[in-house]
This record gives sequence, structure tokens and C-alpha cells, in this order.
Amino acid sequence: MSRVKEFNLPDLGEGLTEGEILKWLVSVGDVIELNQPIVEVETAKAAVEIPAKWAGRVQTIFHEEGTTVEVGSPIIAIDTQPDAGPLEPAGAGGPISTTGQPDDVLPVPSAASLAAVEIAPAEGAVEPGLIGGPAPGGRTAVLVGYGPRTAAAKRRPRKGAADHGVVVGDKPAQSPLNQAPQVHDRRNGSGVPGGGLVLAKPPVRKLAKDLGVDLGGLTGSGPLGSITREDVQRAAAATTAEPAVTPARATVAAVFDASREQRIPVKGVRKLTAENMSASAFTAPHVTEFLTVDVTRAMKALDRLRTRPEWRDVRVSPLLLVAKAVLLAVRRHPMVNSTWAGDEIVVKDYVNLGIAAATERGLIVPNIKDAGRLTLRELADAMTALVQTAKAGRTSPADMSGGTLTITNVGVFGVDTGTPILPPGESAILAFGAVREMPWVHKGKVRARQVTTLGLSFDHRIIDGELGSKFLRDIGAFLTDPEAALLAWT
Repeated sequence: MSRVKEFNLPDLGEGLTEGEILKWLVSVGDVIELNQPIVEVETAKAAVEIPAKWAGRVQTIFHEEGTTVEVGSPIIAIDTQPDAGPLEPAGAGGPISTTGQPDDVLPVPSAASLAAVEIAPAEGAVEPGLIGGPAPGGRTAVLVGYGPRTAAAKRRPRKGAADHGVVVGDKPAQSPLNQAPQVHDRRNGSGVPGGGLVLAKPPVRKLAKDLGVDLGGLTGSGPLGSITREDVQRAAAATTAEPAVTPARATVAAVFDASREQRIPVKGVRKLTAENMSASAFTAPHVTEFLTVDVTRAMKALDRLRTRPEWRDVRVSPLLLVAKAVLLAVRRHPMVNSTWAGDEIVVKDYVNLGIAAATERGLIVPNIKDAGRLTLRELADAMTALVQTAKAGRTSPADMSGGTLTITNVGVFGVDTGTPILPPGESAILAFGAVREMPWVHKGKVRARQVTTLGLSFDHRIIDGELGSKFLRDIGAFLTDPEAALLAWT
């Protein structure tokens, strides 16, 4: 049996097909233990640490940090018998070399070295003939469709890279840019040296036109050899015989000053959130209703709760009462906790309550599983754990899957309320606004009271105006007088 084993990026669940290497926790030559965390990977839902499947010495790391790797692709090779002496692969005169490469290139094993490597099957793999066996295109059959291709990893182009060919061994593979013949550029009426049309975005073309720069004579430094604003600006500055820049040109150059711009890659959680919100906004017909509520009694009830000995070490916030109000209102209006499934509506008897959380990685919505069965104390503990895990960036994909109803607390940012977009698969989301002291008519007199505004967005295919209004009204009634609501509803 081979002593060197390759560890493939495992399926992290919920249909995820790729992950980005955020941080290596080990280096080549390190001796590691079984289940020791070796790498931190960011998926579209969370950042997770992946443990080692074997103990041994790290022989090769296949991908550098920042690389996007497809599920099933090898990420690390481990010598499982490091004390057995120097590694002697089949057909090779010595151990696998992991040195001698440039500093910015990770070691790549030779063909002879690969003969000594045992490729571990991807997690969940089964024998041929069963579900999960071989399928067309080198993929794995699953219950629905096919799993991800075990293809090469994708790496984002480095900014300013001069060579955009792909290196295989010691020979650069030909890309369309270094192989194509000269092509006539229909935009400027001239051939482009090196072949191909001028690769430049419309704003870059306009900037070149304003500055009098011929794009056909430039060598692009962008992805795939595309010409960037910086390339145009450098060419304009290098033209010493150019007449003095007119005020109009100076204005254009200032507007397109790349040094005053920041470019943030759209990936991971931010990318998934954008895709989900776009799909939801243009799929489910949203309706949003608002209700302003006097929550003075609710705030006093929280103050009394905090003084009780058994609650002194518990985080008690207004959001806790809002969550309880939502859960009780769902019991009275179960259709709110449902999903549109095309030719049927799926009404769920359990509530996986999502709490939207803003993190450094973007907006995530972990949920408390079966929250309707929890006591108020259990609900408070679950919400505290959920928030702390989210802030630490350790929310697992499972915790963000299967939500049925969501609360977003925009009040923590000093905002009164909003029109939230439904998470995919859910029919309602409640925005909880800031609690403010405002003049309010109470018992026939204008008094200073604690007031908040609620915003409920719902899927109008499932929830009509009457149902949505009653659901929002009951949440408001609970927050107006929680003690009376608990006595009447439970």
C-alpha cells in the first residue's frame, strides 16, 4: 500500500461544489496528527476548518491561499509513514521533491512521484453500480442529477501579470492570446499585433478616445491581456510630445483615477447572498406591511426578567421578545411558515427561525432549529450562541440551511425599519426597527413612550393581505403587552 496519500477537498454539504483556500494551517514538512485542522476553506455559505484524514508528514500542498478548488480535487498529499525512511517512489531514484521551485510556485510532484500516491476516494464515494458510482463526464451520480466535476482548480488572475499562459510542467500551454493570428479590429479599423480584437471595456475605450491613445498599440496588463485604465493612463503620460492637457481631459482623467478606486471580489457568502436575493426578488411577489407599536411594557418586562437570579447571566435583549412573539404568532397562523413548491404549498409544523447577522464576510442567516419547541430561556441561549458563532466566522453550512422564517434586526443600526427581501424558500421575513422614546397617546394623554416599527415582507402567492395583516397584528399585540398575550395565547 502506498505510504503517500492525496486528500481531496470533501463535499461540505448542501450541494456546494467548490471552496476557496483561505488559510493553510500546516506547511510542507510538518508532522500532523489524525483530525488535526489543516486548512481553512471558505464556501458560499461559511468558512470551515477541514481536519486531516491521516496522521503523517505533509509532503505536498497543491494550491496556494486564494485559490478556488472544486470538490473532489486534491489539495494536499500526506506521507503516512514518515518514520519509514526516505520516500522512494516507484521508478524514481529518490524522494519526491518539494523544493527547488521559485518562491511563488507551490511544489508539483513529478509523473514518477504520482505513481507512489494513493488517491483517496472523495467522501461519500461508493462502488460502481450504486448511487454515487461512475457517471458521464467523470462525475458522480447522486440522488438528483450529478455531483461536481473533479476538474482542475481555478485561480483568479493576478493583477498586472504579464504572461497569461497556463504552465503545464515546464512548457507554457498556448492560450488564444498567444496563438491566434492577426485579426482586423472592426472598432478602430486596424489589425492588432499579436492577434485578436482589442480587449478593453467600454469605459476604457472611452478614456482612450478622450486621451487620444491608440488601443491597438498597447499591451494589456489585465485578465487575458485586456487593456485597463492604468494601461491607457500610462500610455498618455508617456507621450511627451502631447500638447498640454485641456481642462476637459484633466477632468476625465480625474474621474477615472484608478488609485482612488477599490475593487472587492464578489465571492463566497457575498456572492451567494447576491444570487439568492436577486432570485427571490424577481421570483416571489413581495408585499411589505408596517406597524408602529408601543413597546413600553415589553421593555419593563425585560428589566424585570434581568433581575431574576436565574437570568442574571443570560443575554436578554428586545430581539428575544420579538422572536417569542413571532413563534407564538406562527402557532395562530401556521400558513405563514410555509414554502411555495410550484404545484403545492408546503406548510411546516416546525419553525427553523433565522436571525440575519451582519459579519465581515457579508450577511448570513443562520437559524435556530425547531425554535418553536424551546422555552424562553432555551431560546435566549440559542440566540446568544448563534450570534457569537456568526461574529467569530464559524457558522457551519448546516446552521444556515433549512430556515423557514426569518427576523432581521435593523434596529441595532439605528434604523426604524425596512422592506426586507425574502430568503429563498421562505414566505415571510420580519424587520425589527430601533426602539425609540417618542410622544405617544397613552390613556388619552400624550406621554413619552418606548416605540418601535415592524416591517413584514411576505410572499403574496401564499400569504394574502388578510393573513399577513393578522400575523403582523398579533406580533404587535404581544410586544404591546407580553404578559397578557402569554396568558391569552398559551
